[in-house]
Amino acid sequence: METARPRVPLKHSTYILKSCADTRERKERDARAGKVVLRGNALFGKQEVVQKGGARERCEELISQNELLATCDIVDEMLTQAYSCTDADAIRAAMERIVDTCRCTKDRHSARVARLVEGHMEGIVAHARHRISSGRVEGTNQMIKMLRRAG
Repeated sequence: METARPRVPLKHSTYILKSCADTRERKERDARAGKVVLRGNALFGKQEVVQKGGARERCEELISQNELLATCDIVDEMLTQAYSCTDADAIRAAMERIVDTCRCTKDRHSARVARLVEGHMEGIVAHARHRISSGRVEGTNQMIKMLRRAG
């Protein structure tokens, strides 16, 4: 008799687990509306593909079956709420709750996330205060590197 492996239920569900709740909800609406994802092509023998539904239910089913996935989903929601904070004390408290949640799982990957958040706490709090990112500076640095290589 073959035993069920824990990874089998997770097969073909990477996109569902990585997508945010808003994306899953949008895809559900598109499926109900019958949105065409891929137009058919008679020349190449391609059939028309319509948006499939059921992503939200599949995600909820996977999360209910796996405690670690449930914790990851909770931490994801907590991070989303934390990054919407504009008060430094509020974001610090939210991030500390995330660290506590990660440590309670006793999972080594969650513990690593907790250490990572603790190590970057001041930068995260600074993001709440100033609402700037280093995207422009990084983009400029990449452009300079590209020009140097081209030269």
